[in-house]
Amino acid sequence: MFKRSQKFAGLKSESCFFWGPRQSGKSTLLKATFPDSPYYDLLLSNEFERLTRRPALLREELLAHKLNAPVIIDEVQKIPHLLDEIQWLIVNKNIQFILCGSSARKLKRGSGNLLGGRALRYELFPLVSREIPQFDLKKALNHGLLPRHYQTDQPRPLLRAYIGDYLKEEIAAEALTRNVPAFARFLEIAAFSNGEVVNFTNVARECGVSGPTVKEYFQILVDTLLARFVPSFQKKPKRRVIQAPKFYLFDVGVANTLLKRGAIVPGSEAFGRAFEHFIFQEIVAHSHYSGLEYPIAYWRTASGFEIDFILGEQDIALEIKGVPEVHAHHLRSVYAFREEYKPKKTIIVSLDAKPRNVDGINVMPWEVFLRDLWSGAII
Repeated sequence: MFKRSQKFAGLKSESCFFWGPRQSGKSTLLKATFPDSPYYDLLLSNEFERLTRRPALLREELLAHKLNAPVIIDEVQKIPHLLDEIQWLIVNKNIQFILCGSSARKLKRGSGNLLGGRALRYELFPLVSREIPQFDLKKALNHGLLPRHYQTDQPRPLLRAYIGDYLKEEIAAEALTRNVPAFARFLEIAAFSNGEVVNFTNVARECGVSGPTVKEYFQILVDTLLARFVPSFQKKPKRRVIQAPKFYLFDVGVANTLLKRGAIVPGSEAFGRAFEHFIFQEIVAHSHYSGLEYPIAYWRTASGFEIDFILGEQDIALEIKGVPEVHAHHLRSVYAFREEYKPKKTIIVSLDAKPRNVDGINVMPWEVFLRDLWSGAII
């Protein structure tokens, strides 16, 4: 089993929500961390049926026992009204809950109260490099980092099944639409925006749906933790900057499959895009697992200068280059950004064999960057 970086620090006797995409390993982590906890799995049809019919059964059953561990409710979003019973038990009986699920969207839509701010929030991401013994970059870029997909020798059938059974069907249900084919088409078109600035008008035209519908579809992916937007960095710009957000799916393997990419091999354009996506996944996970929750933005000017990621309030400029050696022409955007903003650090992450310092710009092999990121030396 992988040793996950999410540690529930600060939980103590508080209750919490624990969110993460399907198959990211939430249930496995909870069962290993809290082996003595009462466990309600709402994916089980009999459990789902009886608690849907009578949510009060949860209260009656828990009051019949002396509890020495948190009560775990898995896939809690499937029964939004169960939150009323849970809130009563927290407030009146001091019972601790860990409420696990793939999205808070259905709870909000079903008038779930999300416990009025009484619960902490944790999130599980796909695997990160530090969690994997003998981490293999090529394997990660080709398989993706959902645990089951990374481990298998044949990831493509599993990835196709994940997209077909979960993304296209279950997530489409979140849209409250009967037009599942339109949502499936949207997923394929949206994948071409992965790592790019989103043009909602173009995506809507390609999908054959309205602009507001496309924006709602994108928001469904964000709410269900299957994607996220990266905002434009607009801190007192001197140059004219692009303001639309960039878009990333939650896993490089899922993106590969939706884009129908072949094998990801060094030197190809697909490798560079997948490599940037992988580094982004690491940054997002580190921001949450470290407890820093620092903002992540990007910078692109109308004239074509671009910095992939700006980290934190200290404006750490981070450029990702999937090349074996960084050369002078790779530094132009970094020079432009540094001239305008004077960031605390400027870093280029690459496939270079050894770290270098070029005119104050840190060129870092990806292994060194990730080691320093997770040890707290970057931010």
